[in-house]
Amino acid sequence: MERRVKLKTINPHITCKICGGYFIDATTVTECLHTFCKSCLVKHLEEKKTCPTCDNIIHQSHPLQYISFDRTMQDIVYKLVPKLQEDESRRERDFYKSRNMPCPKDITQNHEDDNEKVMEAHAESDFHRLDEQVNVCLECISNNFKNLQRRFIRCSSQATITHLKKLVAKKILNGIEKYREIDILCNEELLGKDHTLKFVYVTRWRFRDPPLRLQFRPRVDL
Repeated sequence: MERRVKLKTINPHITCKICGGYFIDATTVTECLHTFCKSCLVKHLEEKKTCPTCDNIIHQSHPLQYISFDRTMQDIVYKLVPKLQEDESRRERDFYKSRNMPCPKDITQNHEDDNEKVMEAHAESDFHRLDEQVNVCLECISNNFKNLQRRFIRCSSQATITHLKKLVAKKILNGIEKYREIDILCNEELLGKDHTLKFVYVTRWRFRDPPLRLQFRPRVDL
């Protein structure tokens, strides 16, 4: 016999302890595995270095590098809560509109002066039609690496820095497995491997005009 479970019995497991709402861009602390909305957690970490649930120190100096987007949890939330994804998309558009800013979902890549083409994987079939898209320019800042033949890409905002590292490794080092030999930066700041492009766009690029400009170089051990 099929057993039905009321949503309210699951709510404690899919709601953010900071804002009390359902997870949006669910982000997990890698040290203790507690999950929150990304924007809530990032704002919290601007003031404190501890997990809002267990109060354990995440990292003394770079806590943002020890949080990770939890795609599985976010998919679960969107499947369990009717219309949450559509409502969040609408609110996001209203947010940008109220500030007279272009919504990243509506931005299309303009042709650059050098007429470089935008790389779009599977251009004929959109496998991320509900995902926010981000335009990215990847530039080399080291004489030890060559530049990408095509520096402009368009991909899901949920893609991570690790995904970009693997792309660069495949193109210039001839092997995805060499991605650990690459650093990616934004505004001269080293980016964490689990940062999503949306996270970088909001916290590092700070809503400036697209494309999101990132730089890559050989890994530097600090």
